[in-house]
Amino acid sequence: MKLAFKFPEWEPQYKAALLEVDRAKLLERVAAAEAAIRQRMRAIFGRTDGDTERQAIGKALSALSVLKETPFS
Repeated sequence: MKLAFKFPEWEPQYKAALLEVDRAKLLERVAAAEAAIRQRMRAIFGRTDGDTERQAIGKALSALSVLKETPFS
């Protein structure tokens, strides 16, 4: 089954980070998601049609920041 993503340039990496349970792998997945998001931000810079995606990116970056700071037991 193939998943459909609204923002395929970065959303798969973001979702993988959200679903990761191994702390070592989590940090790798967060870094990959952040890199994909940065690349996409450069691609949509200055475009007027990217407001919805920019809002989603802001929320995703906030969530990734929380993931990085959340201690695992």
